Amino acid sequence: MPLRWFLFAVATLTVATPVAFAAQPLPPRAEVALTFDDLPGIVLKPDQAYADATSAALIAGLRRHRAPAIGFVNEGKLDDMIRPRQIALLRRWLNAGFDLGNHTFDHSSPNEIGASAYIADIAKGETVIRPLMAAAHRRLQWFRHPYLETGSPAPVKAQIDGWLAAHGYRVAPVTIDADDWEFAEPYDEAMLHGDAAGVRRIRNAYLGYTERTIGWYRRASRALFGRDIAYVMLLHDSRLNADCFDALAAILARQNLHPVTLEQALRDPAYRTADGYSGKDGIEWLERWSITLNKDLPWDSFEDVPMAIEQAYNRLDSK
Repeated sequence: MPLRWFLFAVATLTVATPVAFAAQPLPPRAEVALTFDDLPGIVLKPDQAYADATSAALIAGLRRHRAPAIGFVNEGKLDDMIRPRQIALLRRWLNAGFDLGNHTFDHSSPNEIGASAYIADIAKGETVIRPLMAAAHRRLQWFRHPYLETGSPAPVKAQIDGWLAAHGYRVAPVTIDADDWEFAEPYDEAMLHGDAAGVRRIRNAYLGYTERTIGWYRRASRALFGRDIAYVMLLHDSRLNADCFDALAAILARQNLHPVTLEQALRDPAYRTADGYSGKDGIEWLERWSITLNKDLPWDSFEDVPMAIEQAYNRLDSK
C-alpha cells in the first residue's frame, strides 16, 4: 500500500474508532490553554510532504473543535527540510488564527551553554517569526523554555528572566504535561513502516495515559490551591497529535476542560505564585509551586510513561 493511502486509512481509522470509556459524571468545569512546542513540527525523518500533512491535519483538528492554540517555534528546524515550505507552515498556522511564540533557535539548554549563549539563541529564534507576527498584526510576546529548563543556578535564571522581560517576552508555564513527545517518535516509526497495529497500540496507549495524567494534574492543583486552576497543557506539533486530535478533544470534553487562549488561562491568580525554583531539572509549574508553598503533591498516584513506549523512544533517539 502506498504511504499516502496508508496515512489516509490510519487518519480515517483514528477518527472513526475512539477509545471507549464508561459514562462518568462530569468533573468540575475548568479551562485549559493548548500549547504546541517544536513548530514547524516533529518528524522522525526529514520528509517535507509528511510534515506538510501533519501540520494541515493538526490545524484542521484545532479549527474543527474551535480550540485556540499557540505554537512555539524552533527556527533551526526551518533548514531541516525545504525552508520556504517550512516557513509556509508557520504562515498557515497564523492564517488559521493561531499565535506563534519563541522556543529558541536550536532547542538549547541553559544548563549546557550558559546564560549568555542561551539568550543569544532566544534572540536568533525570532528572526523569522517576529516579522511573520508583525505581518499578521500581532505581537511576539510568548517564550517557552525547551525542556522546561529555566536556568541554574539562581543568577543564571535571573539573567535569562531579566533579558526576557526587557525584550517584551512573557514565559509560558506548563501545568499539564503528558509527555506526548515520548509517544510521537514511535508513532512516526509505525506510520512510516505501514504498521497499522503499531499505530493503534501507540495511539491507544497515548490517549489512555494522557487522560489519566490530566486527572493527576487536576488532583495536584487541588492539593496546592484547593481548586482547579486554569491549566496550560504542553503538547507538540506531531503526527500523533494531528491524528489523535478528535480523541484528545473528547478527553477534554469528558474532563469538562474548555480550551481558552494562553492569555486567558494566565489570568488565573495561581500564576502569580512565585517560582523560586532554580535547579537543573526541567519541571512543570505545579511542582515548582509546591516548593514555594511547601505543600506536597500526590506523587503516590503519579504514573510514568509506559515502559514499552520509553524503550521505543530511547531506541529511536539513540540513532
